[in-house]
Amino acid sequence: MPILPALFLLFAFLGFVSTAHAAHDGVHLYTQYCAACHGANGAGGVGVPLALPDFLAQADDDYLQKTIRHGRPGRVMPGFAQLSDADVGAIVGYLRGLAPAGAKAVRAKTKPGNATRGAKLYESRCAACHGAHGEGSHGTGVTFSRPRDLPILAPALNNPGFLKAASDDFIKTVLVHGRRGTPMQPFLKQGLKDHDLDDIVAHVRAFGTQSPPASAKVLETESAVIVRESPRGVEETVETLKNAFSAANMRIIRAVPYDEGIVEKGQESKKRWIVDACDFNFLNKALAVDPRVGLFLPCRVTVAEHEGKVLVLTINPKRLSAIFNNSELNELCERMQKLYTDIIEEATL
Repeated sequence: MPILPALFLLFAFLGFVSTAHAAHDGVHLYTQYCAACHGANGAGGVGVPLALPDFLAQADDDYLQKTIRHGRPGRVMPGFAQLSDADVGAIVGYLRGLAPAGAKAVRAKTKPGNATRGAKLYESRCAACHGAHGEGSHGTGVTFSRPRDLPILAPALNNPGFLKAASDDFIKTVLVHGRRGTPMQPFLKQGLKDHDLDDIVAHVRAFGTQSPPASAKVLETESAVIVRESPRGVEETVETLKNAFSAANMRIIRAVPYDEGIVEKGQESKKRWIVDACDFNFLNKALAVDPRVGLFLPCRVTVAEHEGKVLVLTINPKRLSAIFNNSELNELCERMQKLYTDIIEEATL
């Protein structure tokens, strides 16, 4: 075979391998970092659905890349600064593959708008869903907590992560075309003119000149556990802990040796116990804000003898709030952290 055709075939083969490898990486990376919230096929879950055809047609690669990088501070979507550019590109490539065959990108071009006029249009056309100050719908970012008649909630437009990711053209594109499968309707079909949309875009962009909203707050990371030393033996400490839970109006679910059900009955260690308790009204409220609180509610406290000391310890909800990146959960987690600390300290006095 002549040299040039052979080289051409070699490069073509290497290109095919590289493309296939990138596609495989995209599936793997999406599964590892995104699927738990956005669903195995982008159908949504705790996070918003990504496989909506209109979303994929409207969002360019830059928007997707910056969203992955910056997330939405204080909302459910974290930023993935640890991923390489190649990793982010592979995830974006995977998302592109979720679009219907033959789907085409849609884009609208912005012109300079009047933010003052846009503020009035925003108030009458947008605020009912996106909030008077762009704060988004109540519960935004956690689609399990949305009303059942809504497939998705209006996002926060004043969020620093959104404003970094969304270009003016992207915002206008959504206004022009709307988004099927969501409450977002095309504005041009509602009587607005093209220059009206430019004015709304200018107002939304002005959110970025203001101080970050309270909803963008993320709790500082704290110790992963709350620990106190008890002056009593293990079993007596378990009893005082149960009393402390009851005094806090929490129902005791169980108090058993840590290895119960793992070893033969009667062989359980008496040096480690778990006590589970719950305030079910609080649990229901917290689950409505973010279903992931089910990872650490009901409350579980461990009592264990370690190196001659009896320790009482539980997970620190404030640490998890920082990890979950959901500002609506912050207040609840701060309350839980104080409650857990008070209960453990009461049990170890």
